[in-house]
Amino acid sequence: MTRLIDLHTHTDQSDGSATPAELVKHAMDLGLEALAITDHDTLAGCDLAAPLARDAGLQLVTGIELSTRLDGGLMDRLPGVPRPKRMPSVHVLGYFLDAPPSAAFREFLQRQQESRRKRNRALVAKLQSLGVDITLDEVQALGRNLTGRPHFAQVLLRKGYVKTLQEAFDVYLADSAKAAVEREEPDLEEGIRQIAASGGIVSLAHPVRLPFGRDEQALEALVRILIDAGMEAIEVYHSEHTPDDTELYRSMAARFGLIQTGGTDYHGTNKPEIALGTGKNGNVTLTRELLDQMRARQVDA
Repeated sequence: MTRLIDLHTHTDQSDGSATPAELVKHAMDLGLEALAITDHDTLAGCDLAAPLARDAGLQLVTGIELSTRLDGGLMDRLPGVPRPKRMPSVHVLGYFLDAPPSAAFREFLQRQQESRRKRNRALVAKLQSLGVDITLDEVQALGRNLTGRPHFAQVLLRKGYVKTLQEAFDVYLADSAKAAVEREEPDLEEGIRQIAASGGIVSLAHPVRLPFGRDEQALEALVRILIDAGMEAIEVYHSEHTPDDTELYRSMAARFGLIQTGGTDYHGTNKPEIALGTGKNGNVTLTRELLDQMRARQVDA
C-alpha cells in the first residue's frame, strides 16, 4: 500500500483547529508515513508534537510558515507588475530536516509574535471604531498561543456581523478591507535569509496566491531574486493549485534546479474542505519519495 505524506499542516498553535496531539493521531489513523507541522511564525506545534510522533512511530518534520512582505524595491524589479498601494504578504516555508532550528531563529520568531500581538490590539481598536462589538480577550480565547485574523473572523461570524468566514475577510480583515491594519513583517528576502541561516530548506509557499502567481515572466524574475537570497525550493503541490498551476511550478522548479515541496495546507475544521493527506477532493497525494528527494538534495548541497 502506498503510504502518503503531508508537508504543510497547521495546528491550534497558529490557525488550525486540531491540537498537535490530535493532528498526530489523525495522521496515524490515515496511515501517513511523514508529517510536517508548519504553523505560522511559531514552532510551538512542532515542539508539542515531537515526543508524541516519536512514540507513535510517525516521522515528524519540523517546519514553519513564515509571514513576510514584498518590499517596493523588489517589486520594481519584476517586469510588468505594477506596485500596489500596499505591499502584499508572502509566505515562505522552512523545513529543518537534520537539525533543530537555532536559538537565534527562535528569538527572531519571538519578535515576529510580538509584532502580531501589536497588530491584534490595533485591529480590535479599528473594529470597535466601526461599531463592531469585539474584545481582544474573546479573540485570544480562540487563538490562544498565536492569535491571528482567522480567529477574528470566527468571532465576527459567531456574533452575526458576517455570514461566512470569507465575508469577514472581504469586508473587515483582508489587506484592502475597511478594518485592515498593517503588520510589521520582515521583508521577503530577510525572511528567507533567517530560515536559511538556521539550516532550514526555504520553499516559496503556495505561489498561486501571489498577485502575479500565474504570470510566468514575473514569477521567473522573482524566483531568480529569491534564489540569490537563499531560497532552495518551491511549493509545487498544494490544495489551491490547479493542474495547470502545478505544471507551471513544476517546470519552474526544473528550470532553476529547485527542490519541489508540497502539502495540503490542512487547517482542520477551520478549512473543512481540505483533508489531511489528500487536499481538496483528492488533489494532493504525495508519497515518501518527495521527502527523500528533499533530503538527498540537502545532503548534496
